[in-house]
Amino acid sequence: MTIHQTQGSAPSKPGTVTLLQSAATARLRAEAAVEPDAVHTGEVTKETQIIAIYGKGGIGKSFTLANLSYMMAQQGKKVLLIGCDPKSDTTSLLFGGRACPTILETSSKKKLAGEEVAIGDVCFKRDGVYAMELGGPDVGRGCGGRGIIHGFETLEKLGFHEWGFDFVLLDFLGDVVCGGFGLPIARDMCQKVIVVASNDLQSLYVANNVCSAVEYFRKLGGNVGVAGVVINKDDGTGEAQAFAEIAGIPILAAIPADEDIRRKSASYQIIGRPDGEWGPLFAELAQNVADAPPVRPKPLTQDALLGLFSADTVGRDVVLQPATMEDMCGVDHIAKPSLEVVYDAV
Repeated sequence: MTIHQTQGSAPSKPGTVTLLQSAATARLRAEAAVEPDAVHTGEVTKETQIIAIYGKGGIGKSFTLANLSYMMAQQGKKVLLIGCDPKSDTTSLLFGGRACPTILETSSKKKLAGEEVAIGDVCFKRDGVYAMELGGPDVGRGCGGRGIIHGFETLEKLGFHEWGFDFVLLDFLGDVVCGGFGLPIARDMCQKVIVVASNDLQSLYVANNVCSAVEYFRKLGGNVGVAGVVINKDDGTGEAQAFAEIAGIPILAAIPADEDIRRKSASYQIIGRPDGEWGPLFAELAQNVADAPPVRPKPLTQDALLGLFSADTVGRDVVLQPATMEDMCGVDHIAKPSLEVVYDAV
């Protein structure tokens, strides 16, 4: 047997390293083989359903949530919409394009003035929908995830856990994977997650990452599951539907790529009205969001995700060619002797 040891350290007894490695390998394999508990699929028993919505930036989360929350309020539900994106644009459509003062900005101003933050400083309402923005730091001046954490700390001081809502909808940016944006999943702050995606690779990549995060925290004892996917700007090509099938999550709604929807959304108009053309679509979405149980997703591998698209779309004919040291240095590479000391077992 040959034991490799770097220069300067004492040699181990023959066989000791192998035994330790075998024991560690067996322990890790045993841990990996333990399946987490199944996601709770029964009726949600908490009086308030807290739902985190994730998706790629620009995919239409804010559009979907503004119309969804408005429809829920029109159905007689008490709804709180919380924007958890540093862009602070979740509530802009709901409020006709007007910017909502953020919790982060308001909290800073109040502290400088020696005053406490009150509900009326950060929470506003329209037609039965209550809404607020957590906000984020200016570009280059802080961590967006830390801003999210600070925002929720402020909400807790304002009595977040005593508020009496039927639904609390959290709009989270899915592109970012730091701890602050994963807060609802990591800390069981919500009962279920919904992803907004479209028939494009990048949005489905983000959706798959969210499913992976849910699965990861399930293995650490978490209880959050995925309730489903909303397909926005659906052009009928079917990639998002195929993703949902393989991941084992339901489609809650498919919002078509329609010029009327695009135009009205761009002019900050709510289309999720009971008496409007798109009312039935958002009424069904509201019911599906309320009823969908959290399920345990089955995240796709990178190759499986790419397999949802045609080869000319993702370039699967490309072959990975290993680089050489000559490529890196631009000259012929001369192998130098290693300083590693090799001890032969007696």
